Amino acid sequence: MKKILITGGAGFLGSHLCKKLLLEGNQVLAVDNFYTGRRDNLTDLLDHPNLEVLQHDITTPLFVEVDEIYNLASPASPIHYQYDPVHTTKTSVLGAIHMLGLAKRLNIKILQASTSEVYGDPAVHPQPESYWGNVNPIG
Repeated sequence: MKKILITGGAGFLGSHLCKKLLLEGNQVLAVDNFYTGRRDNLTDLLDHPNLEVLQHDITTPLFVEVDEIYNLASPASPIHYQYDPVHTTKTSVLGAIHMLGLAKRLNIKILQASTSEVYGDPAVHPQPESYWGNVNPIG
């Protein structure tokens, strides 16, 4: 049994990943600051004995012992990340630095996710898996 940290664990993707990993028999530590993630997304999992939910903002360091990290923390919709772009940037940059540091200290694997915004304004919608993006890093 692995102990797996999921940042953004109360978000849409994070909560579904929590469920999948719990069904596989893992212990899951779901970390979220509940800025955009919702505790309701985890309602059907809260009684699971292998789930721990921790309210924490990864813009500050987190010191836990885990076997893997999935860093999904990020406001995912334009409404949310445009409301507070400084906090969004801190979550993306400082959060990644803190999670990468934790992974390095523990010598474990980390999956670093990102918002689709890194691909720029899409030329097609919805985007198929074959879509390469429309990236303009200053636009």
